[in-house]
Amino acid sequence: MISMISICIISFFILFSLSVSLFLFSLNFLIMDFMVFIEWELLSLNSNSIVMSLLLDWMSLMFMSFVLFISSMVIFYSNQYMEGDLNINRFIMLVLMFVFSMMLLIISPNLISILLGWDGLGLVSYCLVIYYQNIKSYNAGMITALMNRIGDVMLLISISWMLNYGSWNYIFYMDFMKNDFYMQIIGLLVLIAAMTKSAQIPFSSWLPAAMAAPTPVSALVHSSTLVTAGVYLLIRFNMILNDNLSIFLLLISTLTMFMAGFGANFEFDLKKIIALSTLSQLGLMMSILSMGNFKLAFFHLLTHAMFKALLFMCAGSIIHNLKDMQDIRFMGNLMVHMPLTCICMNISNLALCGMPFLAGFYSKDLILDFVSMSYLNIIIFLLFFISTGMTVSYSFRLCYYSITGDFNFYSLHSLNDEGWLMLKSMLFMLLFVLFSGSMLSWLIFPTPMMICLPLNLKLLVLIVSLIGSWLGYEISKFSLSWLSNSLIFYKYSYFLGFMWFMPNISTFSMNFFPLMLSYNLFNNFDQGWNEYFGGQGIYNNMKNSSMLIQFLQNNNIKIFLMLIILWLIILFLFLLFY
Repeated sequence: MISMISICIISFFILFSLSVSLFLFSLNFLIMDFMVFIEWELLSLNSNSIVMSLLLDWMSLMFMSFVLFISSMVIFYSNQYMEGDLNINRFIMLVLMFVFSMMLLIISPNLISILLGWDGLGLVSYCLVIYYQNIKSYNAGMITALMNRIGDVMLLISISWMLNYGSWNYIFYMDFMKNDFYMQIIGLLVLIAAMTKSAQIPFSSWLPAAMAAPTPVSALVHSSTLVTAGVYLLIRFNMILNDNLSIFLLLISTLTMFMAGFGANFEFDLKKIIALSTLSQLGLMMSILSMGNFKLAFFHLLTHAMFKALLFMCAGSIIHNLKDMQDIRFMGNLMVHMPLTCICMNISNLALCGMPFLAGFYSKDLILDFVSMSYLNIIIFLLFFISTGMTVSYSFRLCYYSITGDFNFYSLHSLNDEGWLMLKSMLFMLLFVLFSGSMLSWLIFPTPMMICLPLNLKLLVLIVSLIGSWLGYEISKFSLSWLSNSLIFYKYSYFLGFMWFMPNISTFSMNFFPLMLSYNLFNNFDQGWNEYFGGQGIYNNMKNSSMLIQFLQNNNIKIFLMLIILWLIILFLFLLFY
């Protein structure tokens, strides 16, 4: 117990103090418009040199401070959440390795060191997803690892392609990349890598599956580390996106946002609803990035990290209290039993919906106004606003299912809010959910953004949100009597609720048919007639023959006499009958 507390508390203090100091540094760099580029030569042989390079500017320092702050809170929270676990030290070490990999990714202007951080995230995330050792976790870990391998391969190919240009420090080629046709290959490869890590269509199915990890890990992964790595990489490579790549990314990201918003309205697993909400927000970040406004994408990345981490912490507290039960249909009336947790959850949910003056409002409202001002296709415009309505809808549906209504989980224990370590970290995060949006909007945008829109477009965001909240209330009234009616539309609800068949496509088509083919080949060839007439059959025949000969040789006199008697009997019988 002592070692558990010490490793949690020591990690918390170190990460928190680092976070505060890095935030102050980032403010200094931002005010001074300052940047540090460090090159450290590890090895030099003739004209070749292996160089470790680091890029410290306001963006990387601010992102690192946010990642460290959230991870410090998550470790403090894990102190109580994982207290019954015998392997708590291993868990904390894995989380620290995860954070370190993310740090390496953030400060690297070099594709080689980016790959180290990228692969570190992939490997440690696999270890964390399979932390609870059961079949579901192993399957989820495998699909997570294999999906992310696609992105790793794309990065490896882009590294080999960059050999044509003399250095892996992509920062030297930013202006050149925009116009050079061959450099666009690197742009496409990096874009696909970012799409796999940030789970855009068609790589979306691993994100809800990764919910098999412990809840503190989900809070870290879905707020500021693994899934945001792809967005951060594209923010760094924002110069490389030409018109064609931007249109492609815009279409994919808005479809992802729409698909995830729809899917969350059909989901009943508490953690999966929040995971699909993350997917929707990632689509939003990617789409605004494809329109060329990388600062706005970064702003939403930071505000989203805050309220999403808090949302997962609240979900973890509820799951912990309900004895590891995650189905929202069994919840209800939690406001009476767990008031503080529900307050935190409600505020973070409202921040996600874009409630005025909370963290999500400053970035989300600005993004939607920017979209309204942009010269866009009507389909993209509609997808944006419908997805926003869907976000509000699933958030309110979640509130109605879990916080109001009747308590549907009949157990012998009492619910309470007495997890003080978990509550402390949640309430501290709550302060940042309330204030970080306003603070960051003043810091990141030195001059206020001028938005000039007609009244109906300006009010559209509010109208869509109100319709979404009403829809969430209506959906939350579905009960068993509704279920029999909904079976008429089973195929449609299965399609919409199951991420447009993406888990089927990425598991069954990739695994089922090749595995069945190999099973049939194994049965028919290795275990069938081929084996009977082939190697195994020949082996058995030769073995039987050699054993017979050996038997004859070992018992020669006895057998010789028996054969003579047998031969005499046959001869006697032959003479008798003829």
